[in-house]
Amino acid sequence: MKTDDYQDMNSGGNPPTLSRKEKLRRIYRAIYFILALAGILGLIYDTGINRSYRVIEFLYWVFHLSLVTGIVFIILIYLSRKTRPKRKVWAVDAFLLLFFSFLIIDLLGLSDVEFFSIRIWLNTALVINFIRSLAAIRLDLKGRYLNPARLFILSFLIIIFLGTVLLMLPNATYHGISFLDALFTSTSSVCVTGLIVVDTGEYFTRFGQTIMLVLIQAGGIGIMTFTSYFGFFFKGGSSYQNRLMMQDMNNDEKTAEVFNTLKKIILVTFVIEGVGAALIYTSILSNPSATTGGNVFFSIFHSVSGFCNAGFSTLTQSLYDPAFRYNYPLHLILAFLFIIGGLGFPIVFNTLTYLRYLFIDRLLRRTSNYQPWLIGINTRLVVITTFILLGSSTLLFFSFEYNNTLAEHGFIGKIVTAFFSAATPRTAGFNMVDMSALHFPTTMLILLLMWIGASPASTGGGVKTSTFAIAVLNFVSIAKGKDRIEVFKREISSMSIRRAFAIISLSILVIGTSVMLLVYFDGNKGLLPLAFESFSAFSTVGLSLGITESLSSAGKVVIIFTMFIGRVSMLTILVAFMRRLINLKYKYPTEEILIN
Repeated sequence: MKTDDYQDMNSGGNPPTLSRKEKLRRIYRAIYFILALAGILGLIYDTGINRSYRVIEFLYWVFHLSLVTGIVFIILIYLSRKTRPKRKVWAVDAFLLLFFSFLIIDLLGLSDVEFFSIRIWLNTALVINFIRSLAAIRLDLKGRYLNPARLFILSFLIIIFLGTVLLMLPNATYHGISFLDALFTSTSSVCVTGLIVVDTGEYFTRFGQTIMLVLIQAGGIGIMTFTSYFGFFFKGGSSYQNRLMMQDMNNDEKTAEVFNTLKKIILVTFVIEGVGAALIYTSILSNPSATTGGNVFFSIFHSVSGFCNAGFSTLTQSLYDPAFRYNYPLHLILAFLFIIGGLGFPIVFNTLTYLRYLFIDRLLRRTSNYQPWLIGINTRLVVITTFILLGSSTLLFFSFEYNNTLAEHGFIGKIVTAFFSAATPRTAGFNMVDMSALHFPTTMLILLLMWIGASPASTGGGVKTSTFAIAVLNFVSIAKGKDRIEVFKREISSMSIRRAFAIISLSILVIGTSVMLLVYFDGNKGLLPLAFESFSAFSTVGLSLGITESLSSAGKVVIIFTMFIGRVSMLTILVAFMRRLINLKYKYPTEEILIN
């Protein structure tokens, strides 16, 4: 542990006296952040609002000042040994110095290089400069009012509010949007739900859809993942307190590997989404109605929406659109994207580790050491539960809807559509069939799948597959007369069991309250459609029986709160605002309570 880390933990609440140099550094960091933020706000204004030539000229000077401040800051931090980052950051900062310098030269009209005249490079530089300024800020995460749960909730509230403001910009929509509809869309995007009150493809411009894309990505991975990793990267390190905070937020076992985990999350996300976008692009090349740029944006948007289990689509009828209804390769690509995203990052990392061991170490015989339990119990439980749910629900959907919503497809099409429709309720939200035409047993099956949801530490919602698996194992264990839950020659801890049943109980409480309020405000819509809406919102699925747009203002507010609670989880909210006990070294006598 570094000395600074030890002092941070033992300061006793009394801030140390700052030297004059440190005060100047803090002042300049604040100035740098304000000017970098001004550059981002200017970029948003320049893109989202129709402006005059004089305003454009003023904004370009703001861009100048923002980038110049970034250059000066990078130079200053290297002049002091105390603030100089580690060597692994030097090459990146050197590149940023050159990149910013060439852009400033181009803005001043002193360069004829067309490469730097492309507007996207200026936009990229302003975004990178803002991220660099965030990394320079030293947040005090030790305050009594800021714990990991509160920070997690606050990050979602901030990004939802910013998304609402951005979606209300004139250039984000064709005909304007109300505050409530913008708030609903922003919440649905950040909470990766997919419920919509206005048509995404017809209502929002390409700029508005890009805002939604950024909100989906930030909400799917978590804005704290982005900011924490880049803050760590540009500084070349982090305080022990910050590492403890991120360890708690990401449920990481080892403090030293927290930021390595964040790096892998970001890397795996972008690689999978990139591959998914490329595959989607190849599957829609036969679409004659779209331009190359339109197909590229379509591919990126749906790849991100798929992996993040958001369910948003730029198509009016989602994948039920007549032009894409029979594009089975596209459906399979999206299905595998949201299944991988719904498995959870720990499961993906554990699987990659096992595959690397199996194919490199064992088959190529690079090592003779046998490593037991590379596939952890979490991976085994989640993967087996996922396959059972996928297989059984596909067979049930196929049998229930064979002569109904699947009637228009051939045999292979029926299998693909049944598989997709059985996988998407577990928080993906895309639809390939007419949801309002489903048989009642199919609707009830979808309700159950939505409630179960995806897996822990994933981009999906619901009570999670591991929670459902523990509940099933628990009543099987009780029926067998066992006093504990055993699976794969391991015993499930009592804390895991308690958390699972707390999550189940709280989900019933939240969904029940949501349904009750919706019936009160929009009772004319019918109980089943309203219950379906509540289950979909809580589990961040996005499927609907077609009543979302017609909900009253009060009903929309209920769904907004349901989506938010479902994304951050009611248990996290309770942890955030209830005082945690420190002394638990006592134990009362045990008593049995009559249950059945």
